[in-house]
Amino acid sequence: MRRNLELPDEVAVELAGSQDVVLRALQAHLECKVFLRGNLLTLDGEQSETDAGERVVRELSDLITRGHQIGPGTIAAVTGALDAHESPARVLEDVVWHHRGLSIAPKSVNQKRYVDSIRANTVTFGIGPAGTGKTFLAVALAAAALSRHEVNRIILTRPAVEAGERLGFLPGDLMAKVDPYLRPLFDALHDMLDPEKVSRHLERGVIEIAPLAFMRGRSINDSFIILDEAQNTTPEQMKMFLTRLGFGSKMVVTGDVTQVDLPPEQRSGLIVVGDVLSKLDDIEFVTFGAEDVVRHKLVQRIVEAYDEHSQRRDR
Repeated sequence: MRRNLELPDEVAVELAGSQDVVLRALQAHLECKVFLRGNLLTLDGEQSETDAGERVVRELSDLITRGHQIGPGTIAAVTGALDAHESPARVLEDVVWHHRGLSIAPKSVNQKRYVDSIRANTVTFGIGPAGTGKTFLAVALAAAALSRHEVNRIILTRPAVEAGERLGFLPGDLMAKVDPYLRPLFDALHDMLDPEKVSRHLERGVIEIAPLAFMRGRSINDSFIILDEAQNTTPEQMKMFLTRLGFGSKMVVTGDVTQVDLPPEQRSGLIVVGDVLSKLDDIEFVTFGAEDVVRHKLVQRIVEAYDEHSQRRDR
């Protein structure tokens, strides 16, 4: 069955994009063939396939007329939202943080669920592979909470565990020593805030970045606390961290249970905590999959390949 859709000029231009990148992404996510001639879009396939294609195109057209820029990632978000019976606009228009023209919003249904969970719960666990936006979105929400004076400070921490390498003794003061471990958190912060503002907040203690060991013995109030790379905590460290929670604070714990760098005989605190806390109120676990990867498309394929290899090995 062939179906023709006449599009507004601005929608046709946006869908055509540079070198038909958007159209190729659209075709990759639909079961039917897609052709664009001028402002006439043609869908060719079975009726159920063209029906689904028309829904996606209508949603994209609506987003474009609202001012959204459309890229390959947007196509994936729209088709993923429709498959999950969610409104694509509801997912893509939930802007978490604005900074100098950069708008940070969920790019998948799971990311939207993660953002909603952080807003609604005191403690949220984001568990999934690299590139799913766990840390990036958490830092964006922390920056937003600080700007609205919902918290007095942001605390970023992660266990000082090398990823299969020994860094040895590092020169310099504390910040210089922990920089290799905490660099991803610095990178995310500098995407959210001006470097001068980050430096000023660090000097005043409004933003604190420290290894997990420095959390012991503290009770942290009125803070947005993010524990990154939590798969490298021991169960005892995870318990220690979670019990630092004070009044008016919010915690986000992120990690990937497939990338544990602890000794083989040591269980990961991120794996154990799911069994311990899964039934408690005000705590939510959000699990990401390869479909939520928002880095280079090849990263998603790498994650999927490793998952398939792991399943074959287990069998």
